[in-house]
Amino acid sequence: MTSATPTASETSATDDPQASRSPSAPLSDRPVRTAVIGTGGIARGCHLPALARLAEEGETEVVAAVDIDAAAVREFCATGGIPHAYTDLELMLREQQPDLVTICTPPTLHREQTIAALRSGAWVWCEKPPVPTLADFDAVEAAEGPTGGPYASIVFQHRFGSGARHVRRLLAEQAMGRPLVAHCQTTWYRDAAYYAVPWRGRWHTEGGGPAMGHGIHQMDLLLDLLGPWSEVRAMAGRLVHDVETEDVSTALVRFENGTMATVVNSVLSPDEVSRIRVDCERATVELTHLYGHANADWRITPAPDVPEADAMAWQDFGADVPSSHLAQLRELIASMRAGERPRSSGPDGRKSLELITALYKSAFTDTTVRRGEIGPGDPYYTALHGGAPGWAPVVPESAPSQEVPA
Repeated sequence: MTSATPTASETSATDDPQASRSPSAPLSDRPVRTAVIGTGGIARGCHLPALARLAEEGETEVVAAVDIDAAAVREFCATGGIPHAYTDLELMLREQQPDLVTICTPPTLHREQTIAALRSGAWVWCEKPPVPTLADFDAVEAAEGPTGGPYASIVFQHRFGSGARHVRRLLAEQAMGRPLVAHCQTTWYRDAAYYAVPWRGRWHTEGGGPAMGHGIHQMDLLLDLLGPWSEVRAMAGRLVHDVETEDVSTALVRFENGTMATVVNSVLSPDEVSRIRVDCERATVELTHLYGHANADWRITPAPDVPEADAMAWQDFGADVPSSHLAQLRELIASMRAGERPRSSGPDGRKSLELITALYKSAFTDTTVRRGEIGPGDPYYTALHGGAPGWAPVVPESAPSQEVPA
């Protein structure tokens, strides 16, 4: 994936949390002016099609794209009918003044690019993982508007669509009884060629391994369905790939409502599947898919004594709206027009990153980690490896100093 790296002037302009913010123009009865940052596969395959669909409905207008690769951004704009191509993010923000910026670059760039956009008055929709650390996330949240936006939302499209909405309601109302036992599985397969891309498998550039880069979607959906977690106990391994991060992890998670869950994240699994299962007192609900789900991917199995009328009501998912970038973007645009914080932003967007951070800390310290305990001063707050021996990047003794003279 190509990317758009902040310039020095961008970085200096966004370091100060009190930097001036230009308010967004009213969004009453006009399309939301949107810019795309990074023109790689996720931008082409997911963001641009969703934006184009909403443009047909008069909801959005893509006014610009940014990438450090001039040829790539020109081709992206020509293909998508986008009028302005840039290689400088700050220049684009100043000249085009977009209402919304969608960020499709590697994770190490997300913090500075998100803050730059927020400071310009633009709302942000950023691909997962949101940022590499909780410290980065808190810096982004501090740059948001105090009331009414702009806000930064994370792409967690698996939460959206009719299936997740229906099951979330059933669980919240305890229609199927209390949730008791859960399983969250992201078992995918990635070969050596996948990790030959320089930024993958490295803490600094990817943030983490499959727990962070792959399993985050299912873990986020699990949290969205079951509510706050309370504690986690985990293990991680580097079994196949020559990477800094893990290539497999397992965890036991206890939720505040008492539910006990197992979580497995792997890139070593030829039979690829994404799965969530929740056993309640009166029924089991299960989702099995790979990269996205529709109503048909959900299955509800009632207990033997459940009345047929109840079981039939649980099976009524309504009109099929698959999980997708489009489904989330549609809701995000509605939040922008209402001046309301969107889902998967702020504390709601932070919760899956906090669980993943706790998973790594538990695995690398062989301890149980509780929600809320990782904050400033904790080594895992600023790096998911936490400086743990055998997991933190090794700096060669002959490496030149990175200090800059005063």
